[in-house]
Amino acid sequence: MQIIKSAVAAALATLALSASAMTPIQDAELSTVSGQDGVSIAANLNIKIDSFVYTDTDVVDANGLGGGSVSFNGIKINGLIAASIDILSRNSFLQAAGAAGVTNPGTFYNAASGGDVVQIAIPADVQVAAGKLLNMSVDAIKMGNSTASYGSMAMNQIDLRGTQVWIWAH
Repeated sequence: MQIIKSAVAAALATLALSASAMTPIQDAELSTVSGQDGVSIAANLNIKIDSFVYTDTDVVDANGLGGGSVSFNGIKINGLIAASIDILSRNSFLQAAGAAGVTNPGTFYNAASGGDVVQIAIPADVQVAAGKLLNMSVDAIKMGNSTASYGSMAMNQIDLRGTQVWIWAH
């Protein structure tokens, strides 16, 4: 009985290994395969930053000028965002930049020999429920070590749809 169990186990193991073996695909078969390139990212943001502090490092002069700091406290960002990441060839990038209104890409990109470009885009047609676009708020804006605040600020319903960002090496 033990020999039969061992034989069955060996046969099943062999069958499992042969089922997962890779097989070559011919060019004719490969031409019928299609896929999609790029990466899509969607996020429901809920970001909280305790503070953002800017400090002027100039030395305080005899008149008391220079130095100082300002802090933005209780920063919150929330809302929905969706983006896609694609690699564009030189020609595709130049076409996309032109469609975006760039009239002379040669001022920042070598149109003759530039390489591929990473494009991060927030699609213009993304549907977002009312009130769910990005919101940003700052609870308090303070100078130096003061406990007094200039007040707060908020930017509500920030709509980034249709935005494109391009990144390349040079």
